[in-house]
Amino acid sequence: MSKVRLGVIGTGNMGTAHVKSIQNGKISGVDLVAVCDIDPKAMKKIDDVEKFESSEELIRSGRLDAVLIATPHFSHTTIGIDALNNNLHVLVEKPIAVHKKDCEKLIAAHKDKDLIFAAMFNQRTDPYFKKIKHLIDRGDLGEITRINWIVTDWFRTQAYYNSGSWRATWEGEGGGVLLNQCPHQLDLYQWFFGMPDKVRAFCGIGKKHDIEVEDEVTAYMQYKNGATGVFITTTGEAPGTNRLEITGENGKLVFENNKILFTKNEISMTEFNKTTDKGFGTPEIWNVEIPVNGTNGQHVEIIQNFVDAIADGKELIAPAEEGIKSVELGNAMLFSSMNDMTVEMPLDSDAYADILQSLIDNSTFEKKTDNAVKTDFTKSFTN
Repeated sequence: MSKVRLGVIGTGNMGTAHVKSIQNGKISGVDLVAVCDIDPKAMKKIDDVEKFESSEELIRSGRLDAVLIATPHFSHTTIGIDALNNNLHVLVEKPIAVHKKDCEKLIAAHKDKDLIFAAMFNQRTDPYFKKIKHLIDRGDLGEITRINWIVTDWFRTQAYYNSGSWRATWEGEGGGVLLNQCPHQLDLYQWFFGMPDKVRAFCGIGKKHDIEVEDEVTAYMQYKNGATGVFITTTGEAPGTNRLEITGENGKLVFENNKILFTKNEISMTEFNKTTDKGFGTPEIWNVEIPVNGTNGQHVEIIQNFVDAIADGKELIAPAEEGIKSVELGNAMLFSSMNDMTVEMPLDSDAYADILQSLIDNSTFEKKTDNAVKTDFTKSFTN
C-alpha cells in the first residue's frame, strides 16, 4: 500500500517527541497528516500538518488510516474505542488504560482483527530484555523458582510533581509510580514470567512526596508452581537501583548496569539436592557474562513496527491486548494494599474500578502546581 496516513492525538511531551521522530524521517512508510490537542498552544511548535482540537473530528476526518494516542491516561480508553469503531488502526501509549475494566472495554472494541492495535511498550525492543526473554523461553534457566526486581531509579522531585495539576492525582493519572513510571517494567515482568496467582503488596501513599497517590511499592507474588516474586519500586529513593535477579533450576541470572550475568549450575539444583551425599555441597557452576547484540530501537522501533504491520502484515512487537496484564498487576498491588489483603488473581475489575472511583470522588487533596517549573521530559523517554 501507499504510505500509512497517521494522526497523532495529544501533543504534550511524549506526543511531540513522536511527531519529531516522524518529521525527521526516522520512520519509513508513514505520512504524518494531522495532529490533535485540546490545547491549541500545544500544537504551535508543530508545522506542516493539519491541526484539530477535537479527537472526534480528527478521527472522522477521512484523512487517516491510523492514530497514535499520546493523551493523559484516562482518555486512552475513550479515544481508542472511538478510533477502532471508526475503522482506524491504533497505537496507544502506555498504559493502555488506567484500570483493568477500562482495558477490557478498549480491547472489546477491537472487533475487526484486520485493524492493527498496538501498545507503546518500547522496552521490549531493548536488546538486553530481548535476550533475557530468549533465555527464559529457551529454557536455559530451567523452571523459574524466584524473581526479585528492584526498580528504584525513578527518583522524582517535588518540583516534578508540581509541574502539572493532573500529575500524581487519582483523577488526573489514576495512580502514581505504578501508572506513570513502571508500566514498562510491569509489562516486562509479565512478558518474562507470566501472571501470578496471588499478589500481596504494601504501597506508600504520598510517603516521599506531597501527593495523594503511591510513590513507594513493595509487592510479593506467588505462582502456581510455587515460584515467588518480589517487585520493589519508588520515586523517592536516590541513588536508586535497577536490578533484576532470576533464579531457576539451572542457575541464577542477574541483570544490572547493562550486564547479564548467568551463574549456571552444571546439574540442576533439585537433582543435586536429591543425589549428593555432601551436607554442605552446592552444584559446580560456570560464571558467564551473556553477550548482547542488536540495536535499542525504543519508541521509533515500535512506531515503525506498527506501520509495517499495517502495510505488510508484520508481527507486532507489543499487541495492545497484552497491555491489560501490566495494568492488572499494578491495579492488584494497589487493591491489595488498600484492602490489607492478598489478592487472588485474576483481579476483580469491577471491584477495583469502584474503589478507584471512590478515591476520585472523595478526594480532598489540594494539588500545588508551579507552571514555572523547568523539566526536561526527554530524559525519561527511554525508561
